[in-house]
Amino acid sequence: MKILVVGGAGYIGSRLIPHLMDRGYQVSVIDLFWFGNHLPSSVETLNKDIFQLQEDDVQPFEQVIFLAGLSNDPMAEYSPADNFIYNSSAPVYLAYISKRAGIRRYIYASSCSVYGYTVNELYDEESPATSSYPYGISKLQGEQSVLQMADRDFSVIALRQGTVSGYSPRMRLDLVVNTMFKYALKDGRITVNNPSIWRPVLGIEDAVSAYTRALEAHEDITGVFNVASANYTVGEIGDRVKSALKTVLDLDIKVDIKNIQDFRNYKVSTEKAGKVLSFHPRQNIESIVADLVENRDRFSDFDNPLYYNIEIFRRIKQQNPPLP
Repeated sequence: MKILVVGGAGYIGSRLIPHLMDRGYQVSVIDLFWFGNHLPSSVETLNKDIFQLQEDDVQPFEQVIFLAGLSNDPMAEYSPADNFIYNSSAPVYLAYISKRAGIRRYIYASSCSVYGYTVNELYDEESPATSSYPYGISKLQGEQSVLQMADRDFSVIALRQGTVSGYSPRMRLDLVVNTMFKYALKDGRITVNNPSIWRPVLGIEDAVSAYTRALEAHEDITGVFNVASANYTVGEIGDRVKSALKTVLDLDIKVDIKNIQDFRNYKVSTEKAGKVLSFHPRQNIESIVADLVENRDRFSDFDNPLYYNIEIFRRIKQQNPPLP
């Protein structure tokens, strides 16, 4: 099977694509390579903007995965216009030309951020998605638009991901577990802004599993699926990162609680993904920390701007100012 991954040189793609190649898939990547290229040298790549793509670019493939777009709230807040273009319009355009080219399945990287701020409830895919901030709104818009193109010949799967964490060759240190790990090693302390806020965390190995399950699902399957390793309060994440580092590295880490208000609070059910996609997560905070510890020498320069998406995005936009 030939698979096209758009935005495949990023944090998730740099772990996903070697895994898919090991399973025997032929994988090609289209990306703007803002964060470099950490993919195997044998991967066919094309540096091209999504809106420059035509049907001929995607026609050779059987499935398309959309991993592109702006990836977090700081990027979306920095340039809301670009956020809506690349998280709402770009995936729809790609799905449109993919369907016209005869692609049989389109997989969209959505986010649990679409749920916004919820009260203490476990949300499933039928629960209201009421985000009120640019990133969450744009991900929901993209998701809804690509799903409306689904039919008997064009399967669409949207994966609402928890906050992904763990090691990747295209490393990020702006994700909750990764950020706590960084500060624990750098400063000997972890800062928790609001310990009561809930987050679904998705270990990157479980993220790879989710995309694999989506690719290999029966061709009739279409829909939205929550994917996460588990739900935690941010306070619990801090405590478990601290405990894991004590166990693995014998470090005594201090946890500072700030009680700063947050506009995001959600925990999700992954029961549907388990029943329909056979997605069964295996990671927890401890295994994510172990993954980071094992690979820590590969990203020891904690101040490297390449590890922070907003830093690279800001530099790019300062050369090309955001749209008005």
